Amino acid sequence: MIKALLLLFKFAKFGPVLKSAGFMLLSVGVYAMLFGWRYAVGFVLLLLVHEMGHYVAARRLGMNVGLPTFIPFVGAWIELKDQPLSVKQEAEIAFAGPFAGTVAAAIVLALSQWQQSALLLALAYVGFLINLFNLVPVTPFDGGRIVAILSPKIWFVGVPLLIGAFMLSPSPMFLIILFMVAPTIYASLRAAWRGEVPEHNPRYYEVPLDARVRYGAYYLILIAFLCYMTFRTHQNLEALRNL
Repeated sequence: MIKALLLLFKFAKFGPVLKSAGFMLLSVGVYAMLFGWRYAVGFVLLLLVHEMGHYVAARRLGMNVGLPTFIPFVGAWIELKDQPLSVKQEAEIAFAGPFAGTVAAAIVLALSQWQQSALLLALAYVGFLINLFNLVPVTPFDGGRIVAILSPKIWFVGVPLLIGAFMLSPSPMFLIILFMVAPTIYASLRAAWRGEVPEHNPRYYEVPLDARVRYGAYYLILIAFLCYMTFRTHQNLEALRNL
C-alpha cells in the first residue's frame, strides 16, 4: 500500500508537465487538420517560446507559476499563482513573452531565408503578427500589463486599437477572443477610471521614474520592430504567391 502511494506521488509530480504537454499535442492535432502537421508544430512551438518567456521571468522573480496551457484557436497562457508585488514586476513578466517570441520569429525568418522555405516564412510572419497583437495596450494582453507601468489609464487607448484591428481583419475567431477577454478588459478599465489599486499592495503603481522610462522605451522599440517585420514578411509572402 505504501509503495503504491509513493508511486502515485512520484507520478503526481509530473502531472502539470503531462497536462501542459497534452494540451500542446491537442493544439497540434487540431491545427494539423487545417494547416498540415509541419505548420501546426511550428506554430505551437512559437506559442511555447512566447509563454516560456513569461514563465522564466516569473521564476526569476521567485514566483510560483504554472506551466503553459494551450487551447486551440484561443492561444496559450501561464497561470501566475503568486501576485506581482509591483507594476514593475508585472511589466517585466509581460515583456519577456513577446520579447522571447520575437526572437524566435526572427530566428525562423533567418532559417526561411537560408532554406528558401515558404513554410518557415509563413511561420515567421504569424510569429511576428501574434507578438504584435499581444502588445495592444489593454489588459489582459501583454501590452496592457507593460504600459500599466506608465499609467493604467493608457488602457483606454487600447480599446479603439482593438476595434480598429477587428475592422481591418474581421475574423470570427478574433471576435470570439475579444468576447472571452471582454470581462477582464471591462474590469481593468473600470479600475483605471476609479484609480483603484490591487488590495495586496496599495503601493503597487509606485515605481522609480527610470523604470517607467526604460519599460516605455522597451515597449515602443519592440512594437516598432514588430510592425516593420510583420509588414516586410507579409510583403515577402505576397511576392511568393505571385511567382
